[in-house]
Amino acid sequence: MKDLHNFEAVKESTMQIISQIPRELVNFILVVLFSLLIGMEQRRVHIESQSESLFGTDRTITMIGILGYILYTVMPDTLGLFYGGGVMVSALLGIYYYNRIKLKNQWGFTSIVIALITYCLAPLVALEPLWLVMLVVVVILIVVEMKESLFNFSRKFDRNEFTLLAKFIIIAGIILPLLPHTPISTTLDISPFQIWVSIVAVSGISYLSYLLQKFVFPDSGIILSAILGGLYSSTATTIILSRRSKEENSDVKIISGIFGATGMMYIRILILAWIFNADVAVRLVPFFLVFVVVLLAYIGFLQIKFKTKAAEKATEKKQQHPLEFKTALIFGLLFGIFAIVTNFVIKNYGNAGVNVLSFIVGVTDIDPYILNLFQHVGGNLQVAVIVNATIIATASNSLIKMIYAIILGSPGIRWRVIIGFSALIVVSIVSTLVI
Repeated sequence: MKDLHNFEAVKESTMQIISQIPRELVNFILVVLFSLLIGMEQRRVHIESQSESLFGTDRTITMIGILGYILYTVMPDTLGLFYGGGVMVSALLGIYYYNRIKLKNQWGFTSIVIALITYCLAPLVALEPLWLVMLVVVVILIVVEMKESLFNFSRKFDRNEFTLLAKFIIIAGIILPLLPHTPISTTLDISPFQIWVSIVAVSGISYLSYLLQKFVFPDSGIILSAILGGLYSSTATTIILSRRSKEENSDVKIISGIFGATGMMYIRILILAWIFNADVAVRLVPFFLVFVVVLLAYIGFLQIKFKTKAAEKATEKKQQHPLEFKTALIFGLLFGIFAIVTNFVIKNYGNAGVNVLSFIVGVTDIDPYILNLFQHVGGNLQVAVIVNATIIATASNSLIKMIYAIILGSPGIRWRVIIGFSALIVVSIVSTLVI
């Protein structure tokens, strides 16, 4: 207790001392430290450049920060001196930039912008919270340091990347907030906002898969490419790999990729469940965990028993992505159709009808139907019924993927595909009996 009392006394004394330090002194020290830090970063970046070709580094940048602080402090009400100093600094920087272009043909503008930002540190420190000032300084340091990294990263972009980003922003940031929340009609008891938010959720996951595959894992092999593709569509990935099995001698990797993509289907559905209905997601976790473990065990068995020494040849392929407005409209149309059909089945056939419908829908795109279930279409479904219907739909989808692999794949993968998917379907059916 005595030690604790002494600690509190020391803490109180320290706070009193700190509170007596003039605010102006604290601001001045912060401006000097931040300016010096930015200047030292400029020195490090241009350490191999000739000094006479630079406007300034640590000392010059620090002096610009101090100048800004003095002119801001002397006339804080009207800021006349600060504005005038800013004009003078900008003029000097303009003269320097003009001569640099004329004499050395150097067009870089970064150091000039950094000098102007440093000049503005004084009002930023005085008026804004410290975390914002530190954030500005940190961003400057990171962006300057990442010059080469940003250049190399930008080389990976093709002419369509920013168009794709713009489309996603339109879908998620412009169209979605404008849609009404009221139901479309009594027959279709779901709002345009609910339909579009489902499109945004599925498109977002798929777009993330596209970005990971292109920028983070550009040279990924068959298995990793299949896993990332499974975030987009495990069915489409299965079709692509099955066709590829006729061209390459890598059956084990292709089969492992097919089941890896199917495993990602469960991850994708679980993410969507967390977004739209957390209760359903909690109930699905143990079942989907079992399914993923079964798939991993089978993939491990294949890797150990049929390990091949054949070299894996990386092939570049353009991944599809659901950011086209045509695709979004088709998804929304399917969502509305499944909403009407599900409502009709619930009212006329009850839970048994929903289970049959889940099996039928499993041979198509299951996302629009499952998202309807997650949002309690009609308000008449219990969580257990939704969980059961979701598992049935995924089992049906596994069945159609097995058929695709048998028809489109090489003879060498057929029996192993049948064994793996059959085990998964059996486990899924057993799971529906214990819900």
